[in-house]
Amino acid sequence: MSLTRRDLFKGAGIAAASVAAAGALGGCAQKASASDDWMPSTWDYETDVLVIGYGGAGLWAAVTAKDEGEADVLVLEKAPSRGGGNSSINMGEYTWVDDIDGAVQYITGFSKGHTPEDIARAWAEECYQNMDYCDYWNIDTELKKGTNASGGTSSCEYPWIEGAEAMHVCSFGDPTKGGNAGWHTLDQARSDLGIEVVFNCHDEELIQNPDTKEIVGCYTLIGDDEAPKAVKARKGVVMTLGGFEFNDELKNEYCKCYPMSGFYGWPFNTGDGIKMVQNVGAQLWHMNNIIGSYNAYFKDFEWPYAFTVTPGANNYVMLDRLGKRWIAESTFLSPHVGWHEFEKFNDSTLADFERIPTWVIAGQEVIDAGPLGAVKGGVLNTPGGSTAIGMALEDIPSECGGFEGWSVDNQTEIEKGWIIKADTLEELCTKMAAVDNAPDAASVQATLETYNAYCDEGNDPAFDRTADTLAPVSLDGPFYAWPLYPGGCSTLGGPKKNTEANVVDCNDQPIPRLYAAGCFGNMAGHTYGISGGNNAENMVWGRIAGRNAASLEAWDAQAK
Repeated sequence: MSLTRRDLFKGAGIAAASVAAAGALGGCAQKASASDDWMPSTWDYETDVLVIGYGGAGLWAAVTAKDEGEADVLVLEKAPSRGGGNSSINMGEYTWVDDIDGAVQYITGFSKGHTPEDIARAWAEECYQNMDYCDYWNIDTELKKGTNASGGTSSCEYPWIEGAEAMHVCSFGDPTKGGNAGWHTLDQARSDLGIEVVFNCHDEELIQNPDTKEIVGCYTLIGDDEAPKAVKARKGVVMTLGGFEFNDELKNEYCKCYPMSGFYGWPFNTGDGIKMVQNVGAQLWHMNNIIGSYNAYFKDFEWPYAFTVTPGANNYVMLDRLGKRWIAESTFLSPHVGWHEFEKFNDSTLADFERIPTWVIAGQEVIDAGPLGAVKGGVLNTPGGSTAIGMALEDIPSECGGFEGWSVDNQTEIEKGWIIKADTLEELCTKMAAVDNAPDAASVQATLETYNAYCDEGNDPAFDRTADTLAPVSLDGPFYAWPLYPGGCSTLGGPKKNTEANVVDCNDQPIPRLYAAGCFGNMAGHTYGISGGNNAENMVWGRIAGRNAASLEAWDAQAK
C-alpha cells in the first residue's frame, strides 16, 4: 500500500498526540468536587475543536485539525470580518530548517536558556516540514537567499551563532505582497473544508471543569449581544489570539521599555487571552519579548497603530529627548530586534528612557522626496510601499481598521498634525512638546549646527554616518518633525506550553484540552532570533496544536 504525504503527516502526528494527550489528562491534580453549576445548561454552539483567534496560527490549527484529525472545527474571531491578523499584513516570510540538530543549537544559543531544548527540538522537527505543507496546500513558496530585512544577505538575526546555517527563509505566497497572498490561499482551503468562522466575538471566558481542570469550551459575546453564548468544545480549545500590541497596560507592565507605541500591526491584538488563561491557572512566559524596531506613532484614535515612515532624502537627524543625536541615521536597525537600542535609561536628569520618543527633525527636501508612508496598494520595498505593508493593504476593510493610504505629497499628514511643521525651531519644539516629551530649541539648534558642519566636512566623527547620506538640515526652515517609538510587528508573551502545544500551569503541568500557538506565547525567549519566525511559529505550533486537540477523545463521549 502506498502512502501519500497527507497520510505520513497524519500518522506521525496523531500517534504522538494521542500519547501526549493521555499523559496530560492522567496527570491532572484532583481536588475536592466542586459545585455542579459550572456547566452551561445549554450550548449555543458545539464542535470538536474550538479555535479562538483567526490569524495565521488559528488558520493553521483549524485546517490541520479538520484535515489530519477529521474533527469538526469552529473558529471565533474578534474582528468584524476577514480575520488574518499580523500574518496577512507582514513581510510574508517563514522559516524552514534543513538540519534539525543545527536549528536546536541555534535557538538554544540565542535564547540563553529561556527557550527549553525540548521546545526548540519540537519546533525544529515540525519546521522541517514547512515547505512540504505549503506545497500540500498549494501555497506559492520559494526558498530565498536571505530575508528582505537583510537585503538577502542573511537568513536569521544572529548568523554568527553556531547552528545558524540550518536556518532558511521562504516566501509565503507572492513575495511582493507580503503575507497576504499566502493567507488568502490557505483561507480558501479553510472555506473549502467547511470550517465556519464566527466574527465579532469578544470577551471570551474559558469554561473549566473544576474537578478535572479540563477546558470544555468557552463563553463569548458576539457583536452587540448582551448575553454570552456558550460554545462547547468536545475535544479541545486552541487559543491563537496574537499579542497585546494594543494594550498599553500590559505593555507598560511587561515590556522592557515604554511607552512601546511603535506597533504597526493588527489593531484587534489587545491581549484578551492573557486574563483568560490566567483565570484557569496558566503560567505565562516571554512577556517581555517582542518582534520590532521603531515606527512613527501619531496618537490618532482613528488610526490607532504606528506607521513605518521612510524618508526619501537624507536631510534629517534623529534626536533623543535631550536634543542629542544617538545614532548614525544611515544605520539600519533590524525590524526584528532594533528596539533593543531604545532601552537606554537616563538616571541623571530624566529618570526615564532617554530615547523614547526619538524625534526626527527634517528639512523641506524630505517632504519633497515623496510619500513618507505606505500609499494604498503600495508594493513591498518600493517608495510608498514601506518596509512592512501593514494596514494599508487594499483588501483590509475600513471596519477592520484598513488605512486609507499615505498621501503622495505628505500634505494630508501635515494638515492632520502627524508631521509637525514650523517656520522656526522654537515653534517646532513647542509643537513637539504638545505631543510628547521633547528637547528644547537651543539644544536642537546646537545639534543641527554641529551636524551641518559635519556635512560640510563630509565626515561624521560622532557616529560615522556614511558620507553619501550626510545632507544638511537648513537652519532657515521650514522644519518638520515626527516622533519614533519602539515597536513593530508583535509582542511575544502569553501562556507557556509544552512540546505538544498544551498550555501548562505554574507547576509545568498541562491544563487538559487547552492549547496555544502563534504569538500568543511565542517560544522565543530572551530575544527574537528567527527571521520568518512569526509565520513559522503560526505554522509549527498551529499544526501541532490542531493535530493534538483533534486526537483527543471527546470529554462527553461517555454521556453519549
